[in-house]
Amino acid sequence: MTIVVLIAVAEGLRGHLTRWMVEVAAGVFVGNPSTRIRDRLWTTLAIRVGDGQAIMIEPARNEQGWAVRTAGRDRWIPVDLDGLILSARLRR
Repeated sequence: MTIVVLIAVAEGLRGHLTRWMVEVAAGVFVGNPSTRIRDRLWTTLAIRVGDGQAIMIEPARNEQGWAVRTAGRDRWIPVDLDGLILSARLRR
């Protein structure tokens, strides 16, 4: 299962994502796309996110069973600490 969270992005980008996933709440998408589709969706999101934020949680072969990708401004950064993925926020 893949989860995408979009914050402060253009409506068209949310509409594009509904072709492949279900929007279960405002800006929260859930689906089970193939790896190829998921990678293409992420490329599109990362390019078109603008000043907003995009987060993708996807299946992975690690201890937690998932990995995270982030794009955009003012975002949390995934940090790998001995196989455990935690989120860090840069200080300003």
